[in-house]
Amino acid sequence: MAKITPFKALMPTPETVARVASVPYDVVSTTEAAALAADNPLSFLRVSRPEIELPEGTDVFSDAVYDRARANFERLRDEAPLAADSGPFLYLYSLTADGHRQIGLVAAAAVDDYDADVIKKHEKTRIDKENDRTRHALAIGAHTGPVFLIHRPQQAIAELVDQVIGEPPLFEIAAADGVRHRLWRVPASSTETLVAHFGGIPALYVADGHHRAKCASRVRDVCRQTNSRHTGNEPYNRFLTVIFPSDQVRILAYNRVVHDLAGMAVKDFVARVSEIFDVDETTEKTPDGPGHVHMYADRRWFRLRFEPPGAGAKPVERLDVGILQERLLSPILGIEDPRTSVRLEFVGGIRGTGELENRVDARQDGVAFSMFPTQVEQLMALSDAGQIMPPKSTWFEPKLRDGLVCYCF
Repeated sequence: MAKITPFKALMPTPETVARVASVPYDVVSTTEAAALAADNPLSFLRVSRPEIELPEGTDVFSDAVYDRARANFERLRDEAPLAADSGPFLYLYSLTADGHRQIGLVAAAAVDDYDADVIKKHEKTRIDKENDRTRHALAIGAHTGPVFLIHRPQQAIAELVDQVIGEPPLFEIAAADGVRHRLWRVPASSTETLVAHFGGIPALYVADGHHRAKCASRVRDVCRQTNSRHTGNEPYNRFLTVIFPSDQVRILAYNRVVHDLAGMAVKDFVARVSEIFDVDETTEKTPDGPGHVHMYADRRWFRLRFEPPGAGAKPVERLDVGILQERLLSPILGIEDPRTSVRLEFVGGIRGTGELENRVDARQDGVAFSMFPTQVEQLMALSDAGQIMPPKSTWFEPKLRDGLVCYCF
């Protein structure tokens, strides 16, 4: 069963929160992060992406980067300032955009639950990204980017949430991207009840933030090894999460671009694809349901339709992204390992199909694939089965902000 605990959050003041809170470190490049933080000395990107303050060409995994992260975090604590809340609390975090609203519980989750698969995963992590986030967390002594978890809906939890959000929030931010972020402190009278309700939930699921979650496990290992009096109750045994009911979250497509056609002319490539899929030209750029993919090549869009897997298929075998990989990317284009191929790019659905066209047209070669979004029930079924999704199968939107709430260990 899931174990969550209140914690003493480190937060900006209401006057500076809009300047401090930033987009997640992993959704922007160094150049984009530098532009976003350029006129804002309080931007949390100076902590999460500290290389933006170092000379161009600096190795992003160098000691200088983590040293700068530590210095900037300490400076931000003084100048924002970032202050510890008056006691351990749970919080509610609401995101609203384009008529969509989702409300999650901000809580410290147990590393033991992550290690024991009470918190279930659906992605493999990369060692370089694990190393980076582990070193970053150890350098500043805090988890600052929350792990996005989901749970199957519980009516009792929803009713308590509705009670809390009837009060004015601690913070309210209207971000430049149109997303409105609100944060409430859960009153002590509701905290014990919420903890008990979550204690009856058999599993939580990582939606976004697999590397941050793995980092928390590795941080705990390092801290435990250096603490001769380890008890299991230390703050480093927990990590920062926001937990949403699964029926509120929104998944966008995660599209694909391949830089070349493996030496084939477009007509020969389309002919090969037609041996496996039903192919026809279309003016539509996005699929309107599962079971087909839209493909862009030679300034034309094609609809690829395929037979769904049989009744005995595993959850991972039912994913459109997996079918595309197994039936086309690997056998026709030679993309054997999508995690390491330098010929393959992943493009979040938030960027739109125009971005796919631009990337293919700029090279005058290659092909793009517009996907139908993976569904949240598919994610949970696959996680329950202990299976791993193909890389970049889900793009959750809107994104949580870094630096809004920090968990110090």
